[in-house]
Amino acid sequence: MIGLGAGRPDRIVAVGAHCDDIAIGAGGTLLTLCHTRPGIRVDALVLSGGGTEREQEEQAALAAFCPDADLRLTVLKLPDGRMPVHWEEAKAAVEELRARTDPDLILAPRTDDAHQDHRGLAQLIPTAFRDHLVLGYEIVKWDGDLGRMTAYQPLSAQIAEEKVRLLQEHYASQRHRPWYDREAFLGLARIRGIECHERYAEAFAATKITLNLGG
Repeated sequence: MIGLGAGRPDRIVAVGAHCDDIAIGAGGTLLTLCHTRPGIRVDALVLSGGGTEREQEEQAALAAFCPDADLRLTVLKLPDGRMPVHWEEAKAAVEELRARTDPDLILAPRTDDAHQDHRGLAQLIPTAFRDHLVLGYEIVKWDGDLGRMTAYQPLSAQIAEEKVRLLQEHYASQRHRPWYDREAFLGLARIRGIECHERYAEAFAATKITLNLGG
C-alpha cells in the first residue's frame, strides 16, 4: 500500500445531498481530522432537510463528529430526490460556499453514486472548486453501487466504534431503515480496512490528484 500525505489541512469542506450523508460517508475521517487538528475549520453544506427535524439531527450530529472544530453548517430546503430539477439552486449554493472558503480538502459524494441527488451534487463540486483535492465518499445502499476505491483513510478501532455510536445516537429518523445498523457501517469499514492493511478504514474515490514527487 502506497501512502501519500495530504499535508495538514486547516480548512475542509464537507457536502451532502441529505442530512446524514456526510456522517455516513466520512464521519470517521472527520473525527480523525478534528481530534488531531483542534480548531480546524469545517464548512458543511447539506442540500435538503432544512426546517425539519432532520436539520436538528444534522446540527447535533456534525457538532459531535467535528469536536473542537470551527464548524459552519448550512442546511437547505431542496426536496429530497429532486436535485436534478433544482440544479440552479444547488449550483448557486455550491458557488456561495466557494465564495466564502478556500479549503485544503473537500469531502463530497462520488460522481458515480447511483442516487441522483448524490451524483448531481458530486458533479457540481468541481465546477466551483476547480483546483482542490476532492475525495468522493461512499454510502452503502440498496442500489449496490459500492465499487473499487482509490484512497483510504484508516480508522482506529475507537474512531470506528465512535462513528457507529454517533450515527445511531443522532439520526433517530433513520433507525427504521433496514440497512441503517451497526453491522452495515462497521462491516463496510472492516472491508475497506482489509483493502488497505488496516483494521478499519473509510474509502474514497479521487478523480484527479497532482503529485509533487520532486519535493
